[in-house]
Amino acid sequence: MKHIKSSRLNLYLQLIRWDRPAGWLLLLWPTLGALWVAAGGFPGWHLLTVFVLGTILMRSAGCCINDVADRDLDRYVKRTAQRPVTTGVISVKEALGVGAVLALMALGLVLTTNVMTLVLSFVALFVTLAYPYTKRFIAMPQAVLGVAFGMGIPMAFSAVRHELTALTWVLMLGNLFWVLAYDTEYAMVDRDDDLKIGIKTSAITLGQWDVPVVMMCYFFYIGFWALALMQYAKGALFWIAIGVTWVQVLWHYSLIRGRSQEGCFKAFRLNHWLGLTMLLGIVLGC
Repeated sequence: MKHIKSSRLNLYLQLIRWDRPAGWLLLLWPTLGALWVAAGGFPGWHLLTVFVLGTILMRSAGCCINDVADRDLDRYVKRTAQRPVTTGVISVKEALGVGAVLALMALGLVLTTNVMTLVLSFVALFVTLAYPYTKRFIAMPQAVLGVAFGMGIPMAFSAVRHELTALTWVLMLGNLFWVLAYDTEYAMVDRDDDLKIGIKTSAITLGQWDVPVVMMCYFFYIGFWALALMQYAKGALFWIAIGVTWVQVLWHYSLIRGRSQEGCFKAFRLNHWLGLTMLLGIVLGC
């Protein structure tokens, strides 16, 4: 019995990609950056705990939703064919149950903030639920993912300031460009399989313009965040961090310019370091 429970737990951890933390780190770094900016420094242990745990829980719930929605498509993609819902070792009902529990736990955290943040959390949930199905209809579903992955930014401002300022939307727009960049890299890995099964991705839509557009999106991401936070920069550390992010972008270009699956996937996986660099620049230099 103990072995069965342990085996089931391992399947649940596989379902939520617990062994691949890059996914929730990509959500966490910009959310914490927005939290620090909104608070003008350390936001306090309560809000820090809410947003760290809430981000991990909602990303994990999103994995459950995504795997259920894509179960009939994932079997035709080499990278995703062995996911537990796709192979049937976890049922659709069970995966949705796990996702619901995780989402409710995240809701419990949001309930300790304020009404505006609670309302925004439901907007975030709606976009998260809708995203997997946009791959069937929208030429660049990565834009919808960008909205979903950026919802932590307005939630952070609402939790701290009880209002959404122009800065909120500039940071969210910049983050949208970052998501477009790294998720296009991700989509470039599966382009051949996605073409066969007929789903839509930015990598397919952009064709030979994929690499230039990815680089342009990195430019807009760093540009929007740097310009928006310029007035908050109190020392050289913020600008050093901006410089380091540009070095990483050039490294990413060297990885994706040949469009190899290995290079594109490596570039995607390394993006969380770029986000962490931006966060450290905010924490140490703003």
